[in-house]
Amino acid sequence: MPPTVPEQLSRTIETLYRSESGRVLATLVRLLGDLDLAEEAMHEAFAAALESWPRTGIPDSPRPWLISTARFKAIDGLRRRARFDEAQKDLALYIEARINEAPPDEEEIEDDRLRLIFTCCHPALPPEGQVALTLREICGLTTEEIARAFLVTPATLAQRIVRAKGVIRDKTIPYQVPVSQELSERLGAVLQVVYLVFNEGYSAESTGAELSREAIRLGRLLLDLLHLNSIEEPEVMGLLGLMLLQESHRAARTSPEGDLILLEQQDRSLWNKDQIAEGISLTESALQSRRFGAYTLQAAIAAVHAESSSAASTDWREITLLYDQLLRIHPSPVVELNRAVAVAMCEGPEQGLRLIDDLLASDRLTHYHLAHSARADLCRRLGRIPEARASYEKALALARQEPDRRFLARRLAELK
Repeated sequence: MPPTVPEQLSRTIETLYRSESGRVLATLVRLLGDLDLAEEAMHEAFAAALESWPRTGIPDSPRPWLISTARFKAIDGLRRRARFDEAQKDLALYIEARINEAPPDEEEIEDDRLRLIFTCCHPALPPEGQVALTLREICGLTTEEIARAFLVTPATLAQRIVRAKGVIRDKTIPYQVPVSQELSERLGAVLQVVYLVFNEGYSAESTGAELSREAIRLGRLLLDLLHLNSIEEPEVMGLLGLMLLQESHRAARTSPEGDLILLEQQDRSLWNKDQIAEGISLTESALQSRRFGAYTLQAAIAAVHAESSSAASTDWREITLLYDQLLRIHPSPVVELNRAVAVAMCEGPEQGLRLIDDLLASDRLTHYHLAHSARADLCRRLGRIPEARASYEKALALARQEPDRRFLARRLAELK
């Protein structure tokens, strides 16, 4: 940051970067046709803002100023390269010809963001590359911030981004929203990336809240952009509803010391009522469409919990039926495990334990610490203490997150 920039202006520009860099970059990618060139031009535009705005003041419309400045910066760079590289001349002339076009309007800029999201989440990219690129280019997080959230080094994270950009370039992935018959299939990859980002934030200790907020912001962005383009996809509403309902528990999920608090012991007065109301409304709208999928069903399950005053008063039979529906459209051993827990709550721990033992016997969840933890809890409730201790020990050996490990160690100590 240049030393001459007043601190307040510096903070304003930093906030602008967070809120506007995704829009600015998306439009530059369309205009310049190259993600690396667009990113370089965008950073130069923000650097130019730091240099000129202390003298001229912040423009009434900062975003068009940044887009225009970035376009000229890109042309200047291409002209310089064209002196040494003949291949750059045509590109420089092409981009220069577009400088005189009318500046993009708001609707066009939002369309650009939708295109960029589908580019970053293209199925040809490796999943870790999709996540890294989305957080970097759409959300405006720095490489260091993303690396810290995913517990990898900045160099490793930077390589993921470089490889993802290389796939986009080498496979000439089009910068566009898929046509209607492909949209649902491609949208699935986008929603998967958003939910993966949310889950990382939901389980992370220190940087989790920021990642969860970014995922929810992405969900809102997708919903708004699809609405602007007259595209109705209930699963976007379902996913946003699910994330809001899960996030509503954040203040109650851990103690002041950072220890995990299970759902049944949480102080429900700490749950965020605004997030619950919005999440339930979105979920109901998605269900009414009759075209919902796995995210909406998970949101419906979360809504049953959110509407209950305690674990004892929860309609566990309704939750079991919802899990039955979820298993039909999205078979998964983790869903079967969650259903087994719901069965234990409405039919008794013996029934739930039998289902969990069948799952573990099938070898599908042998290395999943929550399966052993759930088994241990049911054994504890049935008074089968040696079995409970053995299952807690297995869960503790498999757990990776420190809050989970502390919780399991505490349960083991209680058994003694």
